[in-house]
Amino acid sequence: MFLALRDLRFARGRFALIGAVVAMIAVLGVILSGLASGLADSGVSALRGLPATHLAFDKSASGELFSRSTVTRDTWQKWATQPGVRKAEPLGQQLVHAQLAGPGAKQVDLAVFGVEPTGFLAPVPTSGKPLSQAGADGILVSQDIAKEGVHTGDRLTVGQARTPVTVIGTIGHASFGHVGAVYAPLPLWQRLHYGLPGKLPPAAAGQATAIALRLAPSADTSAIDKKLGTQTVDQAGAFAASPGYSAESSTMTLIRAFLYAISALVVGAFFTVWTIQRRQEIALLKAIGASTGYILRDAVAQVTAVLLAATAAGTAIGLALGGAMNGSAPFSLQSGQITLAAVLLIVLGLAGAVVAVRRITKVQALTALGASR
Repeated sequence: MFLALRDLRFARGRFALIGAVVAMIAVLGVILSGLASGLADSGVSALRGLPATHLAFDKSASGELFSRSTVTRDTWQKWATQPGVRKAEPLGQQLVHAQLAGPGAKQVDLAVFGVEPTGFLAPVPTSGKPLSQAGADGILVSQDIAKEGVHTGDRLTVGQARTPVTVIGTIGHASFGHVGAVYAPLPLWQRLHYGLPGKLPPAAAGQATAIALRLAPSADTSAIDKKLGTQTVDQAGAFAASPGYSAESSTMTLIRAFLYAISALVVGAFFTVWTIQRRQEIALLKAIGASTGYILRDAVAQVTAVLLAATAAGTAIGLALGGAMNGSAPFSLQSGQITLAAVLLIVLGLAGAVVAVRRITKVQALTALGASR
């Protein structure tokens, strides 16, 4: 690495400049990775926390299934009797507007999940009472809702019908469509969903949004769907069925892809210019016996050193900035995503630089002796 080290010492300013650019790209990579993870977590963390392997929706629904699907009691009862189905329970979902009772009348948005109070979907509260011990109007609220000033024992009025509900306990972080989640008994969800006060009519009392399933590996979902008129998706497929999740994920992925492509172009352009500027030195090395392979290895080692140092510095800065942002924005620092961002930056930057330094193979030793003049 004689030439590489000499260049790094001799042209400290130039390498510091390209290192600063790579570090800034690394900072952006960390921030974008954190935002992508945070948006995904804010959009589907409630679904991710469901103890179900699959969800079955109405076959006629399409797109954002949670807002378009309706299943009946008869359908989820038949699902429970199919081969390979370990558990099948109704799941209701509805985004509603609520208002705290009493002075101040604070307003909040809720993502209400209706579950059987004694079923496997009912969450275990971190404080307060479980749904199985609540009355007909009891709900569990997530930390996301508690942060907005809603506490155990508070009374809220929900929806256009101003249905009264009581907070009986709290659970951990859970949100859906960037709205804090709450869990309610299925009959209460049905009243909120249909905006019907008092006793529900038989038709409304037997409906839900989807069927939450625990399936054995041997379960043939295609055959059961065809038989019962449903469409079944796994947990990852349910994410795509939530409001805006696919659009947000594809947008963030596209932005990150452009960032990494730009990083390869920037690094490649810098080392292309740098290789042209030191053409005479490379030709001189060839003239005194250095092989092309030796010079290429020297150049690649130089690129690697710059990328590693700059990416490490930029990632550290990005983590510090991300830690400061956490809580004020949908931001989640995940080690896997951060590592992937750093590795991609190094690999793609190195790929762009390798394409640039291939010009070394075209440098002729006679150039150093003035034969080109």
